[in-house]
Amino acid sequence: MNYQVDETHDPHLASWVASAVGHPDFPIQNLPYAVFHRDGAGPRLGVGIGDYILDLTAVAELELLDTILAAALRAETLNPVFALPAEARRDLRRRLSVLLSDAACRSVLEPHLFPVTDCLLGLPAQIGDYTDFYVGIHHATNVGRLFRPNAPLLPNYKYVPIGYHGRASSIRPSGLPVIRPNGQRKPPNAEPPDFGPSQRLDFELELGIWIAESNGLGNPVPIEGAQRHIGGFCLLNDWSARDIQAWEYQPLGPFLSKNFQSTVSPWVVTPEALAPFWRAQPCRPDGDPRPLPYLWSESDQKQGALGVQLEVLLSSSRMRKERAEPVKLSQTDASNMYWTVAQIITHHASNGCNLNPGDLLGTGTISGPTRETYGSMLEISRGGAEPVGLPTGEQRSFLEDGDEVILRASAQVEGFARIGFGDCRAIVQAAPAL
Repeated sequence: MNYQVDETHDPHLASWVASAVGHPDFPIQNLPYAVFHRDGAGPRLGVGIGDYILDLTAVAELELLDTILAAALRAETLNPVFALPAEARRDLRRRLSVLLSDAACRSVLEPHLFPVTDCLLGLPAQIGDYTDFYVGIHHATNVGRLFRPNAPLLPNYKYVPIGYHGRASSIRPSGLPVIRPNGQRKPPNAEPPDFGPSQRLDFELELGIWIAESNGLGNPVPIEGAQRHIGGFCLLNDWSARDIQAWEYQPLGPFLSKNFQSTVSPWVVTPEALAPFWRAQPCRPDGDPRPLPYLWSESDQKQGALGVQLEVLLSSSRMRKERAEPVKLSQTDASNMYWTVAQIITHHASNGCNLNPGDLLGTGTISGPTRETYGSMLEISRGGAEPVGLPTGEQRSFLEDGDEVILRASAQVEGFARIGFGDCRAIVQAAPAL
């Protein structure tokens, strides 16, 4: 299955929602899903259109959709939508595109449009499981060089999409603060370790992948069918305590340095919306091994990489008080992923692991080849040796209390409307007292 450009991507298509025309994130060509609360009421499903969110739970009661689609939209999370067959999810997008572009539908739908600023956006799904991968090869090389100067990439990296199982319970939506974690730390010249607030708190610029259809326990996912299992994408900040990580990560990998919180953007950008922006996977450098047969698909190599641009901005507490604009720390591209999304899903399920609707996968930090494209402070500051200057005269090697980190992403190519992911942001709060 390859995502096809169709009438919903027409750059001339316009919505009767005026703010959607030319909107940098949510024109009618996007139509991202979200879960929202309003006026203290319970969660409802919505779709973003310009500066508004359309209440899909209400639309489900208007008899404008077929029975299967309407039933999925009556839920309090997007899990039933993700569980729909890929063809039904595509049909839902097409139907919403018609409803939001046909002026004859305006009088029926307009009462169910609400300004996004009047709504509270929550987690899009009930997350059963969360796995974080490590497919940004530049990040893996940079971090490996800091921790293992003589062997930055371990021998398995170019054969296996490396990942670890994270903690679903501590994933939070954009806008909620992140609390600095306490933990064991062992500076290089200290003996023994001590315990206290992390001094090397970091962000990680990632994409999140929402799982759609379940493969069922014991049933691998062939790479040619992996795209059916993609429910959508979001931004993901996998906060990391680098000093805790350096002490704990051997021999079993990340633990308390990662699971204190991860932040996701609340909007789910569907793979169908991204159809114009899928592109060929960059060729592997000469000498790199060809993936094993179960991870190889000619069609995936031709249209399995995402042309999504990502950026990280930082605003300190002082900057906000002085009304200074956030500083851009990094700008990179999702095509810097060494493995495709289909390869990630296929490998995850290759042993029969059952992926379920609403599961979340992280790509791992997506860095580019140069400092201005690095996706973490660990890389940008070169392990703390080269701090970043802020317009207030402050410097940052790692994150301080009061810092706000903002992730953004967009996709644009000539001949199509630009679409965006919305913000993924959080402010660092002090660690709890010991």
